Amino acid sequence: MPEDSGHHGAAIELESLSKQYPGNPTPAVDNVNMEIKAGEVVILVGPSGCGKSTTLKMINRLIEPTGGRIRIGDEDVTDIDPVKLRRKVGYAIQSAGLFPHMTVAQNIALVPKMIGWSKTRIASRVEELLDLVGLDPGEFRGRYPRQLSGGQQQRVGVARALAADPPVLLMDEPFGAVDPITRDHLQDELIRLQHELHKTIVFVTHDFDEAIKLGDRIAVLREQSHIAQFDTPEAILTNPADDFVSGFVGAGAALKRLNLSRVRDVEITDYPTVTVDDPLQEIFNRLRSSGTNEILLLDKRGRPYKWLRRGDLMRARGSLARAGTLVSDTVTRDATLRDALEAVLTDNAGRVVVTGRRGEYTGVVDMETLMNSVHELLDADRLEALEAQHELEGARAERTHAEQEGEGGGMKA
Repeated sequence: MPEDSGHHGAAIELESLSKQYPGNPTPAVDNVNMEIKAGEVVILVGPSGCGKSTTLKMINRLIEPTGGRIRIGDEDVTDIDPVKLRRKVGYAIQSAGLFPHMTVAQNIALVPKMIGWSKTRIASRVEELLDLVGLDPGEFRGRYPRQLSGGQQQRVGVARALAADPPVLLMDEPFGAVDPITRDHLQDELIRLQHELHKTIVFVTHDFDEAIKLGDRIAVLREQSHIAQFDTPEAILTNPADDFVSGFVGAGAALKRLNLSRVRDVEITDYPTVTVDDPLQEIFNRLRSSGTNEILLLDKRGRPYKWLRRGDLMRARGSLARAGTLVSDTVTRDATLRDALEAVLTDNAGRVVVTGRRGEYTGVVDMETLMNSVHELLDADRLEALEAQHELEGARAERTHAEQEGEGGGMKA
């Protein structure tokens, strides 16, 4: 694994990986074999205590394996110095795990400093990463963890894990301690980052919806990290390997499939917009000529600010300060259709604004578009179920026919 691995991940191979704790008759992890492709996001999901975090921590040898081998790229890392290994593998955990006495910049600079990067290189990497995870470097680099919200701390944790540009990123329930809305945004941010960076990410969660949303492939684990099914989210949702996996998928597989489609996959419509700097008369004229009964007001940085209706403008009397309704929720192009549907359902007018990387307006998605997508998914599911049923019936008929022929042959004999 070279020091500067560029923007690409490395393949990971776990071969007969096991962990036996002294005094415990059964292994915590028993004989795990798994191949993870370079640049792939693989999610380990399973019930509490099944060994998923232990398996993850053996990859960077925070927990030493009792048996088996680990290869990262072309290198067998089972026998190399574990401290050197950890500097080449990014690691992000729940509650970020930032050092409270260090500033944001010092936390991010930790590994680059250890491996001897120059001060200028470190400073520019800190700027680049804060920008990458959506935090303004000028505002955040000098802050301490206690001055950040949970979501901001988690972003800094991800930035720190990426600091030395490692090919592999291990994430142990990284978003488990934040509220659901922040969690959605952090998941979207990770998807966006992965589009840019193409790291190999191994991610542990107990939340199957999170697994579907983030994973290229999901490993559903039983006790001792035995693999019940290792496949794409689509395959696991439509064709669970057994009752254990079905139980994990839970009810509402069609709705869960909304986590597989992104806002960018559906039609994003453009909406008439004006900015806070436009004169009131111009806003009024724009609304009148738009053919809609509302218009979107953007702030000075092009971010959605308020929905304005004709009546609001009549009452504005020269000022927009009290006019209109604040835009309460937005989604990015990387958000799932499920996120968008939730946002639309909580909005009185049944639509949600789509924003770009820096929160700038890019369009609107409405209820009709989303409902059409839901119907398409449900229809596809019904068709697939019907085809599976026909195949099953065909196989049964063939078996019965073969048995009857066999019996007939036996009688002749």
